[in-house]
Amino acid sequence: MNPEILLYIIRLVLDGIIAFLAILLMSKNRDSSWMCLVAGFLLSYAALVFNLMIKLGIFTASSICLFGIPLSTLLCEALPSLLFILAFILMLIKSNR
Repeated sequence: MNPEILLYIIRLVLDGIIAFLAILLMSKNRDSSWMCLVAGFLLSYAALVFNLMIKLGIFTASSICLFGIPLSTLLCEALPSLLFILAFILMLIKSNR
């Protein structure tokens, strides 16, 4: 088995568990900072699936480029991190009140 395929399988399983637990947490907690954290985990899983589909040739990367990077790839990499940053900022603001 190709080690790259094995790595994708391991990441899909582990990120799938994270996404499932994030959905369970979302149903229990409606705080805005936790919702951003959950959305970050869900988008991270969706980005992994999207990148795998691009790698397998099912989808193609966007033809629109920003700084030489396809826009779809840039969004897949940046959005989860931005949501994590927003979640932590909201937690810091909430703890300072």
